[in-house]
Amino acid sequence: MPSLAWLADEHAAPMEASRVAVVVAHPDDETIGCGALIARSPGINIVMVTDGAPSDLTNAHRAGFASAADYGRARARELRSALAIAGVDQTQIFAMDVADGGVWRTLVSVSQRLASFFDERGVDMVLTHAFEGGHSDHDGVAYAVRLAAGLMFRRAPAVIEMPFYHESADGLKYQSFCDGEDGMVARLTEGQVAKKRAMLDAFPSQAHVLHCIDPSVERFRLAKPYDFRSAPNGGVILYGRRATDLGLPDWMRRQAPAPTAEGAAASAPRRDRRAA
Repeated sequence: MPSLAWLADEHAAPMEASRVAVVVAHPDDETIGCGALIARSPGINIVMVTDGAPSDLTNAHRAGFASAADYGRARARELRSALAIAGVDQTQIFAMDVADGGVWRTLVSVSQRLASFFDERGVDMVLTHAFEGGHSDHDGVAYAVRLAAGLMFRRAPAVIEMPFYHESADGLKYQSFCDGEDGMVARLTEGQVAKKRAMLDAFPSQAHVLHCIDPSVERFRLAKPYDFRSAPNGGVILYGRRATDLGLPDWMRRQAPAPTAEGAAASAPRRDRRAA
């Protein structure tokens, strides 16, 4: 299994990574969080939890799409194009197709499916989102990965977290942990930066966001032992006003979360075979 030090060593030789999974919420999150790492990890598994297409069509219309379905298909094509630049085959991409914005509403199902996937694939390391209050799906996936680890029949995988964005006293901050820790930092080489920039450019529908991303750095750390009964980032949550709409758990109302079996029956994420 790759070590945490290897993950953050931009000069390390490629390492076979079929027992490593990157589990993220939206197409482009994998590239933001660890695109350069993916490019030097042959065999790595990419698990995409949502379809990246919110029912609110604001983002779809901004990108020139008339429907969420068209927008979702475009984002899936962009994902495959970006990962092809990193040398990832389509058979390494696994889509769960949860509706964008719906991770908390399907938390039990997502957790069960991830546990099944980790068991079946022999996953012993998972890279995923930090719990940081930036996007509800990011935080939901962070929680689901931890729940999945507790459901596994075999030894739970090591969970490595990556920062994406959060609100701070100085405004929105990208690619830094909200508690101020640096973690293990990979300062990417010129060639790695060029490849990661090309991967980011493969997501034209997200250009309005991705211009904020620094392609020269990636950060990793062992996931913190969060108390998911409490809101992240000291309660400063960018999506807090949409709590009811997003199906967020009881910690949004300062109570302990109590997931129930409202999700679909557990099944492993399917391999993404959608046509380009």
